Amino acid sequence: MSEARTPQYEVGRLRRALVEDPRTAEQGVKVTVRGEHVFLSGEVASEQRRQKLDEVIGELAPDLVVHNETHVVQAGAPTGREELR
Repeated sequence: MSEARTPQYEVGRLRRALVEDPRTAEQGVKVTVRGEHVFLSGEVASEQRRQKLDEVIGELAPDLVVHNETHVVQAGAPTGREELR
């Protein structure tokens, strides 16, 4: 990471990219930068989406080591009726 960039600036830049890039379009992924490492956490809808996070961050910050700690959460159709009271 460039010495001119603060971790807060880098976090904002990377979060914005994850939201705006059509390959990811993720709003719920938390980005943390510590030194030369970037940590991603949260939940995504598929393994492919999880891999795309690495791709996008790698393109924007090739000098940072990516630690993708996101989890894939399967969102399926409801399995039964929901009773409202």
